[in-house]
Parts: sequence; structure tokens; C-alpha cells
Amino acid sequence: MSDPITLNVGGKLYTSSLATLTRYPDSMLGVMFSGKMPSTSDQHGNFFIDRDGKIFRYILNFLRTSNLDLPDDFQEVGLLKREADFYQIQPLIEALQERESENAKAERNAMLNITLDQRLQTVYFTVKPAPQMYNLTSCSTEVFDANIFCTSAEFLKHLSSKFCYFVNGKLLPIGYEKKDPHHLTLQWVGHVAVLPEDEYTRQNLKRLWIVPTNEQVNNFQLFVEEVLKTAMSDGFHVDTLQPDSSDFMNYKVLRLVRYK
Repeated sequence: MSDPITLNVGGKLYTSSLATLTRYPDSMLGVMFSGKMPSTSDQHGNFFIDRDGKIFRYILNFLRTSNLDLPDDFQEVGLLKREADFYQIQPLIEALQERESENAKAERNAMLNITLDQRLQTVYFTVKPAPQMYNLTSCSTEVFDANIFCTSAEFLKHLSSKFCYFVNGKLLPIGYEKKDPHHLTLQWVGHVAVLPEDEYTRQNLKRLWIVPTNEQVNNFQLFVEEVLKTAMSDGFHVDTLQPDSSDFMNYKVLRLVRYK
């Protein structure tokens, strides 16, 4: 067993073994730690490599296991490819190419699943019928929930661009999160004529708009029509096997598939 070796990669410290670092002798690390090329040390005597320290974690894990293990929400594939090329770890380069090929296939063959829920919510607010007089009153509003899952992150990003929230008098993006690129959750309320405009803002009641037509979504029918139009123009079609036809017609569950 060799003594542990500490590396300073871009300011981050890693400890490994000589066997791990030289697993691929033709790589830059293999050549470096075989003594065939000069190395640089930091002030503490650690081997210093002036590269991205955060991404080196995945480089080192591949050297340890020969497996490409990345989080599902990993967003720095381009950077990892550049680092793999710098370190000249050919099996890692090939694993990344295979991953890209699999992802491209997943983008072509995709599944879109939407679960819809609707409920009534009572909203309490005050009105001022006369100076120095305030009355507490209430009204009911429809609350709409849409939970969307798609195996194609690119399509889901495209779909999210078709909608905006109307908040405080402004149209705002719905907040599609890159950290969860396959899921999108929407919640909004319908328009209520008796509810003062400022109460929507005060009670954080968001309304949903279709862009660029700026059409307000006050029911699931309009929402589903826009989703279907967008999905079918991108090659999706309704799954004839699932869900149950009654759920589809009642706007409870929508499932579409795409084969390319």
C-alpha cells in the first residue's frame, strides 16, 4: 500500500492513492505521477494542478471505480468534458460520449405526463363602503394545480416558455427550475370579479397567462388546449393506453408520448 497523496486542484484538496491516480498510465495524471513529467507543489507540499477543483471530484471518482457516476440534475457536462480532455482519460471521454448519446435518444423518445387538480378556496378580504368603515367579506376562487413530468428537459423548458404568472400587475416567468429539469409545478387562481386587484398581490394569488397572446387561463380546458397544441407541434401524440379515457376527458391526467 502506498502512502496517501494529497492534491491541490484549483484550491480544493483531494487525497488519493498512487494506484488510483495512475490507473490509466497514458493519462496526464498517469504520466505525472509516474515521474515522466515535472509537477508543481503548493506552499504545504501538496501536488498542485491549476484546474477546476469542484469538477475534479468526478474525475477522481471515475479513476477509483471506472464508472461515470453523476447526479441526475448534473448541469456541468460541458465542463467535465473539457476536464476529461485536459487529463486525457480516454475511458472517461468515451463514457461521456456514450452518456450524451443516451441523453440524445431520451430527448427524441419522450414521455409527457400531466396531473391536474382543481379545488375551491375561500378568500377573505376587507372592503371600504364608506370613509372610516371597513367590512370583512369573502369570495370563492378556483385554484388550479398542474404537476408536469417530461423525460425531455428541452421540451419542458419550451413548454414553460408558453406561460407566465401575472403578479403585482406584471407578467413574470413561471420559474422553471434547472435543478429539476424534468419536473414543472404550476399553481394559479382564476379571475374573480369581486376581488380587488391589490388583494391578489397581498394574498399571493397568482394568475396564469398564455404568452404571447396574453390570454388569462381561467379553466383547465384552455390550459390543456395550449399544452396539447405545443406538445403535438413537437411530435407528441396522446398515449392510447394510458391514462383512463375518463381521466383524460375530465382533465385529471394527460399522458403523451413521442417516438423519433
